[in-house]
Amino acid sequence: MAIAAVRLNQLVETKARILDAARDAVALSGWKDAQIALIAARAGVATGSVYRYFDSKADLYAQVLGLVSEREVAVVAAIVEAEGSASQCLVDAIYTFSIRAMRGRRLAYALIAEPCEPEIDAARLKYRAALADQIAGLVRRGIASGEFIQIDANVAASCVTGAFMEALVGPLAPEAAPDSEAAKSIAQAIAGLSARMLFRHATPELTLVSKVSA
Repeated sequence: MAIAAVRLNQLVETKARILDAARDAVALSGWKDAQIALIAARAGVATGSVYRYFDSKADLYAQVLGLVSEREVAVVAAIVEAEGSASQCLVDAIYTFSIRAMRGRRLAYALIAEPCEPEIDAARLKYRAALADQIAGLVRRGIASGEFIQIDANVAASCVTGAFMEALVGPLAPEAAPDSEAAKSIAQAIAGLSARMLFRHATPELTLVSKVSA
């Protein structure tokens, strides 16, 4: 029984190492150039061993995307559920997402927009939908409190999510060194502009700099 438990732990740890190595490879060069041989070497396993844990390269990448996106959605969800006005929470959520994305711009591009295989794209759509669901919840809250215009919450969430994602990884996205003052200024602008499309009234009391740790 003890031997079986040790073996199971080894399998779990090896799979986790492969996932970590794949994430690092994607963050470095994207889906296309993150080769299985390189990932296996980083994880300390034989190339063929990777397929003991994943059905295919696309399956591995889809699981990588799922793990990373789950963490990013959780960060946004924590801000959405925090106390405060819907307006401030929306700005904070977008600002924090933007700062985190600019720390890993290559990985953010892979998660959001890079051309990829259908299996990866299907996982990516779930990620975007999960983010939009969080924004939609805030929109409903803001409408109920009178902060936001009367609008279909799902349509509004789609527009807001599309706006800040395009500003971060689209072809016209501005560049800045991670955690620099320029990056913070860009994130502030993205958050302010993306959120303001929903505001019913001018909100001079709103702080367009996140108070939460990114």
